Amino acid sequence: MMATVSIDKLIVSTPDICGGRPRIDGSRITVQYIVKEIKAGITPEEILEDKPHLTLAAIYTALAYYYANKESLDAEFVDYDRECEQLIAEYTKDR
Repeated sequence: MMATVSIDKLIVSTPDICGGRPRIDGSRITVQYIVKEIKAGITPEEILEDKPHLTLAAIYTALAYYYANKESLDAEFVDYDRECEQLIAEYTKDR
């Protein structure tokens, strides 16, 4: 008999990994990454082809986590993108 996986253990947030952003346990793949791939038209199966260390369960759990927390995560995603844009602007300013 196969072991049962509890989905509440598939998404974790750890302050010192990926800036504390929610991610798939055992990886550095964030919920934000999965959501951006899906919004870009990439299927879960295609993500799995590119990231074979993941499972479809983990990918779908990341999506479920996103939709269960959509409002707060969308705000976090905007803040993260804004921070990245600021860092890029600062880095390229003197070049």
